[in-house]
Amino acid sequence: MIEILRNRRSMRKFQDRSIEEDKLSLLKEALVRSPSSRSINPWEFVLIDDRQTLQALALSKPHGAGFLSGAALGVVVLGDTQRSDTCIEDCSIAAVTLQYAAESLGLGSCWCQIRLREHAGDMSAEKYVRDLLGIPEHYLVECVIGIGYPAEAKSPHAEDTLVQEHDLRQPADGSGGGFGPFGSGGGVVGEVHAGRGHSVRGE
Repeated sequence: MIEILRNRRSMRKFQDRSIEEDKLSLLKEALVRSPSSRSINPWEFVLIDDRQTLQALALSKPHGAGFLSGAALGVVVLGDTQRSDTCIEDCSIAAVTLQYAAESLGLGSCWCQIRLREHAGDMSAEKYVRDLLGIPEHYLVECVIGIGYPAEAKSPHAEDTLVQEHDLRQPADGSGGGFGPFGSGGGVVGEVHAGRGHSVRGE
């Protein structure tokens, strides 16, 4: 798993090559095996390999969707707002599970955010995708994951470029209290060890 995490990069250029049926089956399995709050599974997935539809999805917003036109597969991730109040979180978990599964199969992927994005004028990207695919109003459209055999190569992020741990013991202003690291750029802020006085340790 750690190697998948290290090697996965967002791929926006794809080969003109279809995805084999056995790999498609594994991608579908990864989606429906993704965890959800209380096992409600409030998500639905629309898998699209039709080139014309993928090209239409690539127009869902002014920026950041164009790569979908070259993908072999687009997976539209939907959340049923009538079934769960955590459908956004559950959809996000399913989408990233799909991306890691794709990486494990030698496929590249990239996330195209749809929810809370604009299409054009007063139309949201969500409405555009709903109208395009005939999706009922009570489903939110979280994202579209573009998948295919990558036509580009990217190296893993170097370890020294990753956000490292902060030390929770450092005061915010030098006065001896407060948690200075919070809001300073993200990362692992420390370790809380139950059973050892709930001590907090930063590296």
